[in-house]
Amino acid sequence: MKSSDPLLEVWERTLARKRDAPAIFAPSGEVLRTFGEIEQRTRDLLQNIGVFPEGSVLAVQVGNHEDWPSILIGCLRKHLVVLPLEQSISEQQRAEALKICRVNVVVSAGPGGGSPEIIRLRTTGTTPDWDERRPALLKLTSGTTATPRAIRFRSEQLLADCNQICDTMEIADDDLNFGVIPISHSYGFSNLLTPLIARGVPMVISRDRTPRAILADLVRSNATVFPGMPVFYQAFCEMEHVPALSKLRLCISAGAPLPVAIAKKFQEKFNLAIHSFYGASECGGICYDREATNPSEGFVGELMKGVNLEMIDPNGSATQVRVRSAAVGDGYFPEPDNEKLSDGIFVPDDLLAREGSGFKIVGRISDVINVAGKKVNPAEVEAHLLRFSGVRQAVVFGRPAGPGALRNEEVSACVVTAPNVSETDLLQFCRGGLSTWQVPKQIFIVDAIPANERGKISRRELSRRFSTDRRRSSLQ
Repeated sequence: MKSSDPLLEVWERTLARKRDAPAIFAPSGEVLRTFGEIEQRTRDLLQNIGVFPEGSVLAVQVGNHEDWPSILIGCLRKHLVVLPLEQSISEQQRAEALKICRVNVVVSAGPGGGSPEIIRLRTTGTTPDWDERRPALLKLTSGTTATPRAIRFRSEQLLADCNQICDTMEIADDDLNFGVIPISHSYGFSNLLTPLIARGVPMVISRDRTPRAILADLVRSNATVFPGMPVFYQAFCEMEHVPALSKLRLCISAGAPLPVAIAKKFQEKFNLAIHSFYGASECGGICYDREATNPSEGFVGELMKGVNLEMIDPNGSATQVRVRSAAVGDGYFPEPDNEKLSDGIFVPDDLLAREGSGFKIVGRISDVINVAGKKVNPAEVEAHLLRFSGVRQAVVFGRPAGPGALRNEEVSACVVTAPNVSETDLLQFCRGGLSTWQVPKQIFIVDAIPANERGKISRRELSRRFSTDRRRSSLQ
């Protein structure tokens, strides 16, 4: 009897077509799972999970483990709702997520990367009362208050996102994905896990995130597709004695804007272009730079196949947008926000502007700095700083103005520079090319700008860290 779940239906077709073919590799080339072994492992896991009411929530915190496809398929068969958790999540955030999402059971990483452990939580009667659109997956995200909340997805939406990605990026089952980005994050889930299940695209499981090891494993594994992040590409560019990536044909960058200088340097060094990819947890992929032109800072390319976009202020130079596609989630949980996400429409906080036939990100609503009533877009100041020779990276953010100041915020910046660049040089350069209210009050020269494992940099976190004067900081 065939399943009525769309993801299970395509998995059954993948299994019939590729049962004996390798599905998951170690970086060494060792086959960790064939497609048939994923199916057998699914049956084993189903026996271990136990009996729970349909709609119960199961949290998965196993890292990039070869059992991920089996866990997802097993939960779909038992009508359980999967909540992926990143391994780097703090204990406090984890506890809040388990409580808010009413988790009944946790699948966690076993000792030394062995078989995952199944931990039944001491909760009773906590299964959410889902409506007729019971989700298959909850993607964890945070609101403006940083309180965890989840996004509801049915299998139809997860499959739509997978199809849009594979069709737009031209990823096929004769490719080999390199899986170093977290499968638990939306980017990894949609670019690694669902293409394996729905399209039969095999992947390499990588757990070593050091740039030198990633490069070596890309060569050893013969991977053809690398879904990466700017932080990786920057590190690759700064290395000496790098190997040739002869089998790699497609480099993707998402999670944060890709600086033009890094894209250019990477192409010169490795003879490979980087394709910028823009999406959101709430709706999956939105834009993709098919030609990898990277013409300007923040450029993210044209709309992906199956995605429609409406400019909320069509007459503005930069505006929020409404994203429509079959991949848009059903809403937030436990509290909905219908103005932001509902009825197949998602409104990101990003400000977009048209550029040629595509779009570029020029900032976020929440990032705009209010300087004595004048609005400063951090992206404009960052673009100016990056024009200064010797500036490798720049992030601009607002800080509360000092006591008694007439301005409620002041512009500040963190930059990574060559050794001979000083704050005085940079401030003088800004005064020569920016309006008075755009010029940073202070510029902090740092050794590295901290990013999370998704490659994202939080302006809010930088504002907190630099609430007191520090001229040079070594942030690792």
